[in-house]
Amino acid sequence: MSEPVRLVPFTEDDFETLAGWFPNARALAQWGSTRLTFPLDAAQMRAMLALSTGERPAWVYFTARKGDAVVGHCEIFYDHFDGVARLCRIVVAPAHRGQGLARPMLTCLVDEALKDASIERVELNVYDFNETAIRAYQAFGFRMEGVRRSSARFLNERWDTCMMSLLRSEWESR
Repeated sequence: MSEPVRLVPFTEDDFETLAGWFPNARALAQWGSTRLTFPLDAAQMRAMLALSTGERPAWVYFTARKGDAVVGHCEIFYDHFDGVARLCRIVVAPAHRGQGLARPMLTCLVDEALKDASIERVELNVYDFNETAIRAYQAFGFRMEGVRRSSARFLNERWDTCMMSLLRSEWESR
């Protein structure tokens, strides 16, 4: 029987692996936002991790593992006041793409987000040209809510951002 995908806390031990998944500035921006600078380095990742401290952190970072293999990375930003969890920076490791890992990673991530009883909505943003990710999110149950036109700048390009969501009631009734 195959090992399940599981989420473990992202640590400094994972920095080098994650940084190696993005071969250029465009790939890094598509994954992590146009605010990150290429190459992804330890200083940027330490700044991310600094946001995940405290008793009830707003940001939580994960490494996805299957057995001993690192197969992905993902993050959750919590808006506890409004009961919203935003899934962010989801990526399957290049060597593990095409192996059906998106669904189990998303299942783990949504389950994690909804452990907090105050969370009623899980949402994510994805650039409109990332059709593979959009299809995966829709197949999983996320609904397209709209497009923020020209919402991100990458060099001399403007990118549109799709907003998608999944409600707790939809997840529980699946």
